[in-house]
Amino acid sequence: MRPVRVLIVDDSRVIRRLVADVLSTEQDIAVVGMADSAAAALSQIEALQPDLVTLDVEMPDRSGLDALVDIRARAPRLPVIMFSSLTQRAAATTLDALARGATDYVTKPANTGDRAASIALVRAQLVPKIRALAGPTVRARATAPAPSLSAGGTSPQRVEVVVVGCSTGGPNALSEVFRNLPRKLDVPVLVVQHMPPLFTQLLAERLGKTCPLRVCEASDGQRVEAGQVYVAPGNHHLELERDPAGVVVRTHQGPHENSCRPAVDVLFRSAAAVHGGHVLAVVLTGMGQDGLRGCERLRAAGAQVLVQDEATSVVWGMPGFVAQAGLADDVLPLGDLAAAITRRVRGGERATPSFPADACPEVRHVG
Repeated sequence: MRPVRVLIVDDSRVIRRLVADVLSTEQDIAVVGMADSAAAALSQIEALQPDLVTLDVEMPDRSGLDALVDIRARAPRLPVIMFSSLTQRAAATTLDALARGATDYVTKPANTGDRAASIALVRAQLVPKIRALAGPTVRARATAPAPSLSAGGTSPQRVEVVVVGCSTGGPNALSEVFRNLPRKLDVPVLVVQHMPPLFTQLLAERLGKTCPLRVCEASDGQRVEAGQVYVAPGNHHLELERDPAGVVVRTHQGPHENSCRPAVDVLFRSAAAVHGGHVLAVVLTGMGQDGLRGCERLRAAGAQVLVQDEATSVVWGMPGFVAQAGLADDVLPLGDLAAAITRRVRGGERATPSFPADACPEVRHVG
């Protein structure tokens, strides 16, 4: 198999060299070009026909967002990974880029002068994503879904909570699912999306603009309420915990799981512990297998599991592992998941119109 051909686009010569040095050590990845501007990037894409592009969010001639629009017009299917700094402005621009067709993103190393640490960070973030998005085994997985049966072949149990896990491609998938949920969904919804701080806060705000339910970034000790969506804060695990008054959210910085914090498995395990079989888990597009062990725990408790299908996933890693393990009650296209969630929460009852939800209350930002 030939190596993945990568074009690096960044106005910083230091960053271009750093990324090139990292990728040059990988036998299955080849840097075929480097560009310092949007115009140069478009020219090299046409000339070099790369398999993947890394694109700086902020460049002097045109923003990475504008460059992305041009790239998508010429190469709709070319994977593009945005390179973003950890700032409020860059995070907002990156989420805009994902909404406009960027495939994924990585965060730039802080300007600390520690080159070894910067190389390690870029290698850990970027190399797996390049392989997942453009490697020779992309989409070469088995596609046969698990049978559409509830756990143990029994009738589905009453749903008390919906838990959702996603990674690469997740922000757009969440937007598609949540905006099509009904205005009245009588259970809480908790979400783990692999993202750093700032990004998760902005993600919650953006989802809240189109989702009929209230959406906020989760805060430690927050009381769990029906009709509310809680997004795990970046760099914090999200769990459910029962106390004498009901169920509360817990956020903490426990050890990484599956190289992630927040991790889907942490949330799913806690949901099984608190709600047993009265859980509906949804696994959307994402790289890796975070969520697999949690789904095992949930299915053992009698809970229901839905996963996104391969055709509509950016990366069929997380949902693919769950489906291939026989843990999914159903494997569905992204566009069918909102209706499936609604049916299962309502026990098959027909959806009815309801009143608009109140605005999301302001909550303390953790992290």
